[in-house]
This record gives sequence, structure tokens and C-alpha cells, in this order.
Amino acid sequence: MNPRTRHALELILDNLVWFMLVFVLVVFSLLIPNYFQLGIFANIIEASSVLGVMSIGLALVIIAGHMDLSVESVAALSAMAVGILFCSSGIGLGVQLHPQWLMVPVSLLLAVLVGGIIGVFNGFLIVRLKMSAFIITLASYIWVRGLVLVVSGGRSAQDLAPAIRWFGIQRLIGLPLTAWIAIACFVVFSLIMAKTPFGRHLVMIGGNETATFRAGIRVNRNLIIAFVLAGAIAGLAGWLLAIRTSGATANLGVGLLFNAFAAVVIGGVSLKGGVGTLPGVYAGVLLLSAINTAINLMGLPANFTQVIHGLLVLAAVLLDAFKQTIRQRLA
Repeated sequence: MNPRTRHALELILDNLVWFMLVFVLVVFSLLIPNYFQLGIFANIIEASSVLGVMSIGLALVIIAGHMDLSVESVAALSAMAVGILFCSSGIGLGVQLHPQWLMVPVSLLLAVLVGGIIGVFNGFLIVRLKMSAFIITLASYIWVRGLVLVVSGGRSAQDLAPAIRWFGIQRLIGLPLTAWIAIACFVVFSLIMAKTPFGRHLVMIGGNETATFRAGIRVNRNLIIAFVLAGAIAGLAGWLLAIRTSGATANLGVGLLFNAFAAVVIGGVSLKGGVGTLPGVYAGVLLLSAINTAINLMGLPANFTQVIHGLLVLAAVLLDAFKQTIRQRLA
């Protein structure tokens, strides 16, 4: 095999999910009436904003060779904290700050802080005490969701302060600001993963933690930072959820965890760690959103979404194994 063919194959393998996304969009545009519209494509990007942000933190931890099952509940708790303080109906306290724009950074800081604290808790138990990431984050998934029920009493907070809600209403170049926030997060963290020692070290840790430690890299510190970032980013996703729904309910965000896992796996991140890029994850998120939009336009029952997502994850896992086989032959 000549170098040009080898380079072309590696390019296709590295960006396979983007080719899948283009293929799906072309097929849906040809077969589904009214699918090929700028408004539909804008809706696909808009609908993927919360899931996309949550997938970033989850991908960081998985690339580092671990997992975080708590992100969905963390997002719900962050959203509930913002809702209780800054909503004016239901269980909302209707807190007002002056000037009003101050409520935006304060609510955002609160959501990120709530997520970051749980990330510190998870990271300490998993990295310092060497406990199973699966068990610890599963426990956090349960107790944090329980905490949401406790603090809310099963009730909801409604009518988020207009100064914060403004982010969910305003649009820039046809897209809401929440979508731009998600895109900015992908750009920033993609650069962090590709251009900084921290990002490269996470990939190395996921590939071989022992060898990375022997190379003199501070494995524990980087892993704890990854868990804190996963929690803080989940908090940001919760803030976006509160904006999109103008409040918070006790069951807010239920099911997001599994969709985030699906997006990460479809995006090319290996569950074994050490492999994956955030642009690929974003393509996975858009692919899921494109399929959901097609299901809605065709008027199919919502249950089809679960079936298709499950089959996509299965296909992604099989495809990942196939890609690894091809890479070994190319090496």
C-alpha cells in the first residue's frame, strides 16, 4: 500500500462520523419531505446544545480511561439550584440582583460550582482512594438525583428571571445563543485536548496509565482535574437546561446520560480510553439530533428514538472494533 492510500484511509477512519453525518443528512433530505431547510438544520444544532455540552465532560473522563455516570444528575441539581434562586413561581425564591445582568454570571457560577464540587467528590474517591469509577459515579447518579427531589420536594421552579432567560431567546446568525455556547465549548476544549500538555496527558493516561506514571507525568492530578471538569461542564449543561425550560423540575434531564454515552461512542471515543476527539463527539451529537428530527418529521412514535439510538451505539462499538483492526493492518 502506497503512502497516499494509507494517508487517505487514516483520514477516513479519523473522521468517519463526519462522513456518516453528511450521508445521513443527504439521505434524509432526499427521502423526507421538508427536511432540507435551513430552519431544520438550525433546529438540529439548537436541539443538540445541552447534550453536546454534557458530552464534552463525559468524553474527557472516558478518554482518560474512566467513566462518569453522574453527569445527568449533576446537571439536574445545578439547574434546580438556579431555578430555586432565580425563578419567581413554584418553589422559586425570585432572588433579584442589581444590576439585573449580574444574575447571569452569578447563576452560571452557581451551576458550575455545584457541578465542580460533585466532581471533586467523585475525583477524590476514585483517584485518591482508588475506588471503582463505575460504582462511585453510579452512587453519585443516585444520591444527587435524590438530592434534587429532597430540595425541591418533587415540585418545580418556574418563570426564570428574564435577564437569564434572555440567552434562550436571542439569536445570532440564525442560531440561539445557547447553541453558540455549546459550539464555543467544543472549540475551546478541542484546542485544550489537542494543544495543551493536559490534553495530551489525558490521552496518554487513557492509553496506558502505568506507563504514563513511569514517564513522570502526574497522573492523579490530571485525573482529578478531568473529574472536576466533567462535573463543572455538567453544571453548565444544567444551566442551559434551566434556560431552555425557563425553570427546573425534579425529573429534568432524565435520559440525557444514555444519549451522552451514545454520542460519545458514536463520535469515536473508545470506552477503553486513550482514543477519541471532541470534534468527533460533536459530530456524534449532531447525528443523534438529525435522526431525532427525522423521526419527528415522519411522525413516528417517540419509542423509535430509543430503538435507533441503541442500534447506533451497537453499530458504533462494532465499527470501533473494525477500525482498530484496519489500523493494526496499516501500522
